[in-house]
Amino acid sequence: MSFKLPEYKAPDFTKEPFISAPNIITEKVTIKGVAPDKYHATSIYPEYFKIDEKWILASESRMDCVVVVKDDKSLDIKEFRNLNIGDNVVLGRSENAEDGIYVHVSGFTYTESEEEQSFVFRTGRTRESSYSKDYDSLYELLKYERENGYILWVLGPAVVFDHDSKNAMSALINAGYVDTIFAGNALATHDLEGSILKTALGQDIYTQHSVFNGHYNHIDVINRARRAGSLEKFIEQENITEGVVYSCIKNNVPLVLAGSIRDDGPLPPVIANVYDAQDAMRTHSKKATTVICLATQLHTIATGNMTPMYKVEEDKIRPVYIYTVDISEFGVNKLRDRGSLEVTSIVTNVQDFLVNIKNNLV
Repeated sequence: MSFKLPEYKAPDFTKEPFISAPNIITEKVTIKGVAPDKYHATSIYPEYFKIDEKWILASESRMDCVVVVKDDKSLDIKEFRNLNIGDNVVLGRSENAEDGIYVHVSGFTYTESEEEQSFVFRTGRTRESSYSKDYDSLYELLKYERENGYILWVLGPAVVFDHDSKNAMSALINAGYVDTIFAGNALATHDLEGSILKTALGQDIYTQHSVFNGHYNHIDVINRARRAGSLEKFIEQENITEGVVYSCIKNNVPLVLAGSIRDDGPLPPVIANVYDAQDAMRTHSKKATTVICLATQLHTIATGNMTPMYKVEEDKIRPVYIYTVDISEFGVNKLRDRGSLEVTSIVTNVQDFLVNIKNNLV
């Protein structure tokens, strides 16, 4: 089985209701960071706006932002906090061309039609679901994306709590299946702890047995890394030659570490300001063509909400694939509940998931 991108079918703007639809209405921002009343909020789907009788696609969209029409009639998608006085914001709460706004939810054509049936069993994603086909599809997708796309991984610390999954993630980085990683202080801390002391949160990463005074291990690692001043210097000083952080640095893979209220330390590169972290994540999420989120609910929701289900590449529009993997049904379905409906969820522990992916790709 070889992977092929589904074809995108744009709306036919030569037909109704598009012909008789009005041009959009806009209103200027008068208070920095505050949108006018009745602003239009964006979704994860391709959205078109009628300006001077022409329908224009927002090429870089993301959820819960506003649309700004620039002087040259192009569109800029902005977070509320980034609105400036004088920005021309699109107004309108309808999505079917009534306000000159059209949200295109069915642009991609897929070969399978199970979901078109009116009555089927087991459409949810639970511990009873069979994921064999999902794995097979993901293997082929990742082979395609390594050559043609941008693969973003969102990692929780469970990835490095286990010897085999830590090595599997490192192998995927080394083999070119990772373009960027989003994580928090814990993922990087426990990866470095495992690389130096063979523990994570004081537990042996192979036997899972707690070691004496192991609760000091992760904060000792953080303290030594802070003394070194950077992860690059720390890895050199400690002679670290394996692990996720090491593999990212060796392969020049960006590792965006967003801070949390509960962080210890934190490590030197952790971004403490939440909005600076959001900006850093957006830099990469807008490039992403496949996103794989492993056992980290808050980072998964954050990434999903800033990643649209499509990407414009030159003159073509392609889908963005998002996977959530967690042992908890609640965890994998949470992103769907927040509005990111174009998600494939797999209920399993991330250690088994990563070893399967590595064994079939590397």
